[in-house]
Amino acid sequence: SRTMEGAGGRPISGVIQTDASINPGNSGGPLVNSDGEVIGVNTAILTGSGTFAGVGLAIPVDLVAKNVESIIAKGFVRRPFLGIVFAPDVMTEELQLNGIMVMKVVPGGPADAAGVRPMRGGRLGDVVVAIDQKAVTSSDDIYKQLDGKAPGDDITLTVQRGSADAEGDRYENFDVTVRLGVTAGNFYLNSVEKK
Repeated sequence: SRTMEGAGGRPISGVIQTDASINPGNSGGPLVNSDGEVIGVNTAILTGSGTFAGVGLAIPVDLVAKNVESIIAKGFVRRPFLGIVFAPDVMTEELQLNGIMVMKVVPGGPADAAGVRPMRGGRLGDVVVAIDQKAVTSSDDIYKQLDGKAPGDDITLTVQRGSADAEGDRYENFDVTVRLGVTAGNFYLNSVEKK
């Protein structure tokens, strides 16, 4: 299985790689195994030539079923929302940070309410080093951790924050509890019912 970038840049994990042809007209169609069971929905093709030759990618049927259930029940796909815009992974690597740097927080969003600090005034923002005591070193790690969560769940972010001394380069680790919000498409919904 692979990871594929979905709408809005959010990675989709567990994507099935197939050598079955995915041509115009059968994207969105079923991917079946040798027993005739539907195992995924054909979604994309990775091609170096720009033609329809390449590796096909399909979203696993379990993920499709989960999203369809959410659409039927709520009218949209419910995804957990932190309210953080993270620095690109290459920036984190170049700065040799131990986690993912927070560039921005959504005003009034879950991370903002919990006190997570973004970059400002030339100073680095908080660096998220773990979610629920599981280390994170890339944006993919963040999304994998969130995939197992639901809107309304409380999570613990372990963050590194620069010292109050503007000249110092000391960082302190501490835990911040964040209640996850919910997204509906590309919109953040401010009210979340606790499950």
